[in-house]
Parts: sequence; C-alpha cells; structure tokens
Amino acid sequence: MRTDKIFSGKVLAILSGGGDTPAINSSIEAVRNRASMLGFKVYGILRGWRGLLGDGDVVDLTNIPYNGIYGGTGLLSSRTNPFPGKRNPEDRSEQILRNIERYKIDVLVTIGGDDTNGAARKMYEKYKIPVIGFPKTIDNDLRTRTMHHYQGKSYETVLCPGFPSGAMQIKKLTAKLHTTNESHQRIMVLEVMGRDAGWLTGSASFGGAQISLVPEVEMTKERKERFFEFVKEKYHASPTKSLIIAVAEGVRWWNDEKGELGMVYASSDLDEYGHPRFGGISGVIASEINKKLGIEARGQISGYIPRSGRCYEYDRRLTSTLADKVVDLLLREDYGKMPVMKDIVPYNELEEFHTSVIEMGNIGNFPLPLEYYDQEQFQFSDQYTHFLTHIIGEPYRMEFETQLKKVIPE
Repeated sequence: MRTDKIFSGKVLAILSGGGDTPAINSSIEAVRNRASMLGFKVYGILRGWRGLLGDGDVVDLTNIPYNGIYGGTGLLSSRTNPFPGKRNPEDRSEQILRNIERYKIDVLVTIGGDDTNGAARKMYEKYKIPVIGFPKTIDNDLRTRTMHHYQGKSYETVLCPGFPSGAMQIKKLTAKLHTTNESHQRIMVLEVMGRDAGWLTGSASFGGAQISLVPEVEMTKERKERFFEFVKEKYHASPTKSLIIAVAEGVRWWNDEKGELGMVYASSDLDEYGHPRFGGISGVIASEINKKLGIEARGQISGYIPRSGRCYEYDRRLTSTLADKVVDLLLREDYGKMPVMKDIVPYNELEEFHTSVIEMGNIGNFPLPLEYYDQEQFQFSDQYTHFLTHIIGEPYRMEFETQLKKVIPE
C-alpha cells in the first residue's frame, strides 16, 4: 500500500519549547522526514508557543535540508505558556486557535517537557486540537513509563531524548576535571542541572565522581553533618588526596544561619510556568567544606555544557525510533498521545517494537527511584550503573599512572 499521498494537502506543524537539548534538531528532522513521506506539508513554529501568538511566526520545513546532528533547536525556543500562570494572568489560547486556523494546521507536534506538552494536553482536552507530544528534557524526569530490567526485577525509569547526549557531556567533563583537581589535591564540587531529579547528576559518577547529592534526598541538619564526616574520610583515604562531588542544582541544603532547608537560586525571577532559575549550590557546599573541614575546595558549575554541542549517536537513533511511532499515531489519527520507549535497551535495540504510547494527560514528572541511589554512601547504586551503561557505555576515569618515589637524603 502506498502511503506517500495519504495526507496530501494536509499540514503538520512542529514546535519546540522549554530548555534546549542536543537532540531537538534531531527530533525535528526525524518527525519532518516521516511526515513528508506521508504527504504532509511540514511547518515549523518559531519560539515554541510564542510562535502561535499575535500574527504567528511560522516557517516551511517541507523541502529543505535540515541538520539534525547540530544541537539545540533551529526552530528556537521559549518558556511561553499560552494559559494563565504566575507571571502571565492572560489566557492566550484563543490566539493559538486563531493561528492554527489561519495557517491551516491539521496536526501539531510539540517537542518539550512537562510544561510544553502540558499546555499541548490542555489544547487537546479543551479544544480537541489534534496534537502529538514528543518527549524532551535534559533532566530526564518526564514520566515515560520506561521499564529497566535488572537482575530479574523491573524498575520504572525514564528515557527522554536529550538526556543521553547531556549525560555523555557530563561524563566527559567530570573525567577531565580530575587532572586539575589532583594537581592541587582539592575537593571539586561539580554542579549539574536537575531541578527536582538526580538522573543527570548520576552521569558524573561515570566520569569518576566519588560522591553525589540528589534532590530526592534532602540534606537535613543531621544528614549534612554525616555528609561532612563522610567527605573527610573519603578525602583522606584517597591516594591522590582529591575528590569530586557531583551535586544537582536543586538539592535541598540545610542553611545553618536560617535554621531551615532551602534551595540556592541564581535568580528569584520566575518563568511563565512558575519556575525560578537555580544556580550556586556548588559554591555554597565548597565554601562550607573549606570552613568546616579545612580542606581546599572549589565549586564548578557545569551550566549549559550538557545542553550544548552535537547530538550523540544514541540520541540520534532514539529520536528516529520515537518518530517511527509518530507515524503509527498519524496513520491511526490517534491524538493526545506521546511516543515513549517501553524498555531501557542498548543502542542496537532501539527499534519501533520497543516503543509504546502514553496519554498526554498521564505524563507528569518522575524522580530518581531511591533504589538507584545509596543514601548511606552518598553515591549511585548498581541499578543506576546498569541503567546508564546501556545509554552511554562503561564508566571512565582518566588516571595518572606514574608512581613517584620520594627521595630520602643520606
């Protein structure tokens, strides 16, 4: 059966919203290519939902070369919320509806996390706009209901495009930091993106981070005291007298002066979905290590490094596999859904038969399961290591192997 003319004369539009990842262009390219083969004219909406406000800001993607290896999004992004929120009380959904009609858009594919796809879900539920969500997040905390099978047990996990490339970047960055850290026999506190979940922070352990802190486990006054004792023991037991501590930006840290748990914010300003901008927890922890333990420590923020650069091979095949499932949804005109991976599998098993779909109303966020983190040892468990090895390969650490002999004067 020929499928290239099934949707001839119809328009499919793609938008990307929220924080960028290295896999968004790959997702756009994969969805565009498959929609074109089905006969759709394919449009790109610029700057997420903002591109459907006012007079609209739309481009034609149908017959142009598109570089899916280049990270970020050529369609640009924003954190625009068409529905009323903390920063914007106005309901702008009518503008969205008007532009969908003006540009004759028949199907909308939204590439994003819980915020962007949450708005798409509302458009579908409230106005019956044909939408398909496509997962995206560097934090890997969008609930995809993906199962990880380990030693005869199954654990619910998450696998979102963008996370594999981001995790690879953190792995490489952490491995590099050992050289400067060992040269000065310091403790390095590496801050990693992760507002509510520690999935990405765990990738630092694949580059040799010996200690990790995650948002799922609050650093209470008692736990903080235990942490400092653990750091002291670990540092003095280290042959190189150096240590890398990976910490998620959203870690809840006990503030001695205020006598309360809190998070560290780079800015108190909120985006349109009500989220503040985090940043600076690594400096706070490094400063307290200096003060309480008398060991030289430095804070290092990985910042936008995991968001940046090219799309890695696992992400390329992941986006392609999920786009195959989008074809299935389009052919069945099954909207209000999002394609996901059913299982955590290695690169060569990323195939459509490992995919499934979930209702967009059931997405939400999913934190790191506590089975994946050893709270007593402040590090990630064997379950997590097995999970991430499927995605970015084995852990790796650079080491200076020459043994220096001390000279004793005669």
